[in-house]
Amino acid sequence: MRVVMIPSGFKECLDAEEVAAAMEKGARHFVRSMDIEVIPMIDGGEGFAKAIIKIKGGELIYKEVTGPIGERILTYFGVFVENGKRIAVIEMAAVAGLKLVPFHRRNPLKTTSYGVGELILSALDIGVDSILIGCGDSGTSDGGAGMAQALGVQFLDKEHQALTINGGGDLLEVDFIDTTNLDQRLRNINIDVACNWQNVLCGEKGVARVFGPQKGATKEQVEQLSLALEYYALLIQEVMKIDVRSLPGSGASGGLGAGLVAFAGAALYPRFDIIRNFINIEQAIATADVVITAEGSLDFQTLNGKIPSEVARIAKKHNVPVIIITGTIGNGANLNYNVGIDAFLSITQKPISLKEAMRKAPQWIEECTESVLRQITIGLHIAEKKGTLIDIQGGRTPETINGYIR
Repeated sequence: MRVVMIPSGFKECLDAEEVAAAMEKGARHFVRSMDIEVIPMIDGGEGFAKAIIKIKGGELIYKEVTGPIGERILTYFGVFVENGKRIAVIEMAAVAGLKLVPFHRRNPLKTTSYGVGELILSALDIGVDSILIGCGDSGTSDGGAGMAQALGVQFLDKEHQALTINGGGDLLEVDFIDTTNLDQRLRNINIDVACNWQNVLCGEKGVARVFGPQKGATKEQVEQLSLALEYYALLIQEVMKIDVRSLPGSGASGGLGAGLVAFAGAALYPRFDIIRNFINIEQAIATADVVITAEGSLDFQTLNGKIPSEVARIAKKHNVPVIIITGTIGNGANLNYNVGIDAFLSITQKPISLKEAMRKAPQWIEECTESVLRQITIGLHIAEKKGTLIDIQGGRTPETINGYIR
């Protein structure tokens, strides 16, 4: 049996490579001779820059910049050379990610993307030809206003005094946006952004309402943030003549997508389309008997362009069954059956604190992966004993059909 494992990371716990290592270890506990291919999969969030640089043989450049709560932090961006061009890779999560916001400071009204702008400037300073930015796992919801300030944009109040935007909550104080001092080098460079194409800045499915609570916002703060981003979108349309309100990807990383389009001239792309230029998983999936993927939380949001749903979409083209192991199973998890995920299991073995669950995650991923393979083997044994093929949807047939468990 050939098993292909394509996990994403478990947010704030393990990156994709660490999850992949635990899954492979669990598989080898069961049978060492099994044909296993493991492909850690990035989605623009944690691990994005390091993974791309590793693939391309580039280097990481470390810089001290402003973190999401305003304190100075040491972070990095990557640079690699392709076809004679120097390309910078910036990972939003490494400079303004949720992991960098202490639990007691989680309030998206007061977190900033300023450091992202500082990294863009650092990339421009070393003369790169283009910039690739990964959006995901953010700890901010300032619409990219902090990033824009670092690039030279000024946000003015009613007295035309410059404001400091320390978070999304400050956007309501802005009366005018002045781009006079915006770094002119941005005109001569391409900036491509890998983001969740489903995330939009405003509306009922806007970034404040969908992701605000995950970043620590109360119900009242979600409404305040939603109002602030609606107002911000109107200002951008008025000054920049760009409508970012419902632009696909505009809500990525707390609205950083909108800010990058409006002020840096960036182009937004579905993150999976960008990432597949670096990591080719189609052939691996096509030749698999079963695919096992993984994600920290499985719920209704998984459908919206997250790695398990994208893996399942490809697998269904090749009639390959897909199983996901996950840390938690949330609301709407069953909806993922509709996109091609055939079964899901939680690694969690007992009631436990989040801190302890995160500590035990590698061990539990190993054990869950081994259990999945044992269950598959039981099904194979039953099918062989009965002399039939078992359809993963529950039926059975005496014929040989690709995609059915043999």
